[in-house]
Amino acid sequence: MIRDITIGQYYDAPSPIHKMDPRTKILWTLFYMITLFVVEGFWSYVVIVASTALIIALSKIPVKFMLRGLKPIILLVVITAALNLFMTQGENVIFSKGIFTITLEGVYMAAKMAVRIILLIIGTSILTLTTTPTVLTGGLEILLSPLKKIGVPISVFVMMVGIALRFIPTLLDETDKIIKAQTSRGADFENKNPVKRIKAMIPILIPLFVSAFRRADDLAVAMECRCYNADADRSSYRRFAFGKRDFYALMYAVIFVIILVVIKVVL
Repeated sequence: MIRDITIGQYYDAPSPIHKMDPRTKILWTLFYMITLFVVEGFWSYVVIVASTALIIALSKIPVKFMLRGLKPIILLVVITAALNLFMTQGENVIFSKGIFTITLEGVYMAAKMAVRIILLIIGTSILTLTTTPTVLTGGLEILLSPLKKIGVPISVFVMMVGIALRFIPTLLDETDKIIKAQTSRGADFENKNPVKRIKAMIPILIPLFVSAFRRADDLAVAMECRCYNADADRSSYRRFAFGKRDFYALMYAVIFVIILVVIKVVL
């Protein structure tokens, strides 16, 4: 299960998506997330799914690798769908027994929320899989730089994001090692009893927290030894520039919006 988490990991591939400016990909991801929670209707979601499939194909990331990242959120998707299925009121009742009532509106809402969560995870995964943490934080800092004029500590925020992204794979590897060590000592993580599975997580969480705090302390000492100052002005050896790929991506975004608007108006 730990190996199935793909958010925060980088997948190296010679694709046009990898070579795009990070600012374009960040803006596209933000736009993609907003669009998911704004659009309505079956055909709008068909367009979004088709666009997502096209981006995955262009990124040259294996579909199996992308779908593997959905395994850790299956339980979240099921719980969200179940809540919407039984708690959404409607006129078209499909099933009713006791306190449980399923309506056609509830089925639609459950399916819509499940698709939204799945597409949201895939969309954010594409951003991190095609962009290294250093490049991603560099592009994010440039996009947020206007906020420095009103006193927002952008450098500190970007540093926190960069460190978090950098240590996600490290903590996942550490968790995997702890699970294997506890399994060799007789711990049962595959027990179907949810209470026993939760109790079995305690021997994992405690060493993981200790390791995370130790790494954080070592990182703080290393930064202090290098005289790190978050308020100091600094330059970067990376120079980002918009190219043809970014122009095409922005044009594709415009066409994407036009198609969704036409679908909303016509259908």
